[in-house]
Amino acid sequence: MNIAIFGSGGVGGYFGARLQQAGEEVAFVARGAHLAAMRDAGLAIESPLGDARLQVRASDDPTELGPADVVLVATKTYQLGEVVQSIGPLLHDDSLIVPLLNGVEAAERLEAGVHRGTVAGGLCRIVAFIAAPGTIRHVGAEPSVAFGLRGGRQDERVERLAAAFRRAGVTVDTPSDIDEATWSKFLFVVGWGAVGAVSRAPLGILLHHDGTRELLRRALEEIRAVAAARGVELGGDAVDLALAAYERFPAEATTSLQRDLAEGRRSELNDWSGAVVRLGRDAGVDTPVHDFVTAALTPLDRRAGGEITFA
Repeated sequence: MNIAIFGSGGVGGYFGARLQQAGEEVAFVARGAHLAAMRDAGLAIESPLGDARLQVRASDDPTELGPADVVLVATKTYQLGEVVQSIGPLLHDDSLIVPLLNGVEAAERLEAGVHRGTVAGGLCRIVAFIAAPGTIRHVGAEPSVAFGLRGGRQDERVERLAAAFRRAGVTVDTPSDIDEATWSKFLFVVGWGAVGAVSRAPLGILLHHDGTRELLRRALEEIRAVAAARGVELGGDAVDLALAAYERFPAEATTSLQRDLAEGRRSELNDWSGAVVRLGRDAGVDTPVHDFVTAALTPLDRRAGGEITFA
């Protein structure tokens, strides 16, 4: 398959490299020092599953890469507007577009803004990041992806992409309800992200301090209630299952939202807790924990984006 990766950081860089290793024709949209290093010395992967260095085709201009059968969108959620404006040259009428972003609104936003190809729902699980320009370091979680057309529609392109990922050694799921799968991940990540970011504490503290554990439970319950109001039933045990799953993570673990805010980088706050607030308001569901988290952290996020300044 001819596959374009829009966003070549930890997620896009890792999965794109593994697909190329498996024999797929892959092109990367990247920028800055990372792009320069990829062009000069190739893309390096450091992983417990095997290191690699690949010569890759990469550009910051999608018109140089041309149309692809599949476009995997692996940017940050706040970059989706840029994606919508720039993705056109990567598409033909039969292209499949698969977002591998956090949040639950990426597919809808792509469908609203992109006028060629077919947008699937999608998600991934991996802990990986740019360790240095041209180098992706995978440090945790079994690399996995899930994707499919919304509404449970069958599509031969989905099956072909799933087969390509399996050849690349990536765990793949093509669930009959991709919205339920996406909201399940959203609940898991955003509940933890909200409480971790506002408390600035690692997961072990969140779980074993009575106050933060109760706050975490309430944050998860709010997400489950918003999902239900939007017609996505996650099950009455979804919160308990998430709490049990957290116990299997290292006590020192944190989320990308927490790390980005702590290090003064722009974050995905608006598409994590901010989305819970926004979607909850639209559905008539109260979300007091996420209301507080969003209000408390927005000044830090706006400062990181250069919108306001303060010491």
